Amino acid sequence: MQYAMEDLEKVSVDVDALQRRRDRIVSALTEMGYETVNPEGTFYVMVRSPIADEREFTRHLAEQDVFVLPGGMFELPGWFRISLTANDDMVDRSLAGFERALKKEHVAT
Repeated sequence: MQYAMEDLEKVSVDVDALQRRRDRIVSALTEMGYETVNPEGTFYVMVRSPIADEREFTRHLAEQDVFVLPGGMFELPGWFRISLTANDDMVDRSLAGFERALKKEHVAT
C-alpha cells in the first residue's frame, strides 16, 4: 500500500490543459451543429446525439476512429460522453471524425 500511495502522489492533472481542450472541443462541435453541455469541473463533455439512438451514432463515430460512450450508460439517453483526457493530437483527429459522422448522418436522413 505504501508504494501505491507514493505512485499516486506523482500523479498530477493539468487542469489548464483540460480546460483548453474542453473549450476547443465545445467550440468546434457547437460550430459543426452539435448541442453540448459545457462542463464546469469534470473530465467529460456531454453531447446530444443528432439521432435518437445515441448508441447507433456512437457506432458511426467509431467508424471514424472516434470513441465515445453512449449517454444511456449514465442514464442520459440521446447523449454521448467525450473524455477530455485525450491528448491534443487525438482531439485534432477526432474533430474531423465528428464532422464526417455528422455529415454522413445528415445525408442519411
